[in-house]
Amino acid sequence: MSQRLFTPAEVNALIPKLTEFLEEAMALHERGRALQEALSEERARIRAAGGVMGNQHDWKARAERLDGYAIEIKQVLQRIGELGGVTKDLEMGLVDFPGLVRQAGPQPVNLCWKHGEDAVRFWHGFDEGYAQRKPL
Repeated sequence: MSQRLFTPAEVNALIPKLTEFLEEAMALHERGRALQEALSEERARIRAAGGVMGNQHDWKARAERLDGYAIEIKQVLQRIGELGGVTKDLEMGLVDFPGLVRQAGPQPVNLCWKHGEDAVRFWHGFDEGYAQRKPL
């Protein structure tokens, strides 16, 4: 987690870049999930056929591509981390930034931004999550 504490305005200024990074990570995640499902289905078909694999080269190439997606996602999440954010959920597009808000008193909180929101409007404690978001 970043040692820096963000204001909502500072997070809002990052939203264009954050959106770009998050959309890239979400797309990679979706492609990886689809490929994982296809590989799992094929594995089940292979088992049902007695364990005989047809094109091992194709299987290996797709498995390597799945690993590549994981590496690419990690790189994008690192860029989000360099902005100061912590990605919490790629499917929902959740990113938290440590910050301070009046409503929370003197302790730091997470400023919680969700993909598609044009501004950060919610916060929650460090020991809470999305379901406990409170309006700024």
